[in-house]
Amino acid sequence: MLKRLASLFFLLTLTACLQIPAGDASSPVPTADTSLPPTSTSTASPSPVPTATLTYEQAIYPYTIEGLREHDYQSGKVIILGVIEETKDFTSYLIEYPSDGLNIRGVMQIPTRGEPPYPVIVMNHGWFSRTVYRSGDGTARAAEFLNIYGYLTISSDYRSWGTSDSGPSLFYSGLAIDVVNLLKAIPSIPQADASRVGLWGHSMGGAVTMKVLTIIGDNPSVVAGSARPTVRAAVLYSTVSANQADVIERWGLGCYGDVLDGEFRTDCNSSDVVPLDLPRELLDAYLRSASDPEMMNRISPIHHLDFVNAPVQIHYGEWDGEELSGTPPEWSLKLFEALQEAGKPVKLIEYKEQRHSFIDEAWYQFMEAVVKFFDENVKQGDESD
Repeated sequence: MLKRLASLFFLLTLTACLQIPAGDASSPVPTADTSLPPTSTSTASPSPVPTATLTYEQAIYPYTIEGLREHDYQSGKVIILGVIEETKDFTSYLIEYPSDGLNIRGVMQIPTRGEPPYPVIVMNHGWFSRTVYRSGDGTARAAEFLNIYGYLTISSDYRSWGTSDSGPSLFYSGLAIDVVNLLKAIPSIPQADASRVGLWGHSMGGAVTMKVLTIIGDNPSVVAGSARPTVRAAVLYSTVSANQADVIERWGLGCYGDVLDGEFRTDCNSSDVVPLDLPRELLDAYLRSASDPEMMNRISPIHHLDFVNAPVQIHYGEWDGEELSGTPPEWSLKLFEALQEAGKPVKLIEYKEQRHSFIDEAWYQFMEAVVKFFDENVKQGDESD
């Protein structure tokens, strides 16, 4: 046990010290302890947070798939804050948009090829240490590849990453809410075609993508209106499990307290943000849910695939998961089989001798398959839908 903890401490310290280049992403920080610390006086940001004394089931309900489908999504316009880079293939912009009272930053890249309005790919990055994260990390390289083929790409930093406002996120719920609100804001972009949208998610972003698919599918609160966003396809790349029980078993619950403090701890998973001034019954319910199989089912997208109404393409590396920070291939295989059983269109592609982030020729093969998939399902989609 001491050896394992020492290894985890070394892994976290190394991740915090390295300047990770854009295009690479890590998985959530490992964890071992899910004990609930005493309450403190830290400041919480907006989230679907219960305010009255509630039962366990009532407290955790807003974080279930059913609860997230009923959430009142508050979005607005995408605002350009400045130009990041201009190339022959695209112009990238630092952007900001509202999500449930929080200001969320991100990157939008508008292609120079083709004519607007462009089909849109919303890109969901994997876990990064917040001490080194910069807007566009984990998605920039793939975005540039898609720009060459005429796609407008947009990636959210999510709450609590980069210069976005910080806010609670239990079981990736806050991250999924931020992506849904970004989808709702796409019609505000003059160059974007909100009727032709795809999702792309790496690692943690893959799990966020699956949660989003189960939230938005046939959901009037999200897709109502003439300018509705229409998600036509989704790509999962080395995805975190769509079963929350798998995530907790491998990395544990989120870090209670200050979000940056969680980056330097080995006893929790800093993917989730759990401020200590959330209602005590919610903190208790979050802890209790980890050992409640029924609640894990209600929270996990893999048990709600009937709501998924877009084809899914899953990519994974043969050697992924050998390091604790990686995502085991079994997670991709299990989701593939579950989607098949649910009668959903899905394709699974394995990359021999590849780990969590593909390298060399395998990365190009991966992105070529992604472009072909998006061309068939997003770019050439029936615009009359």
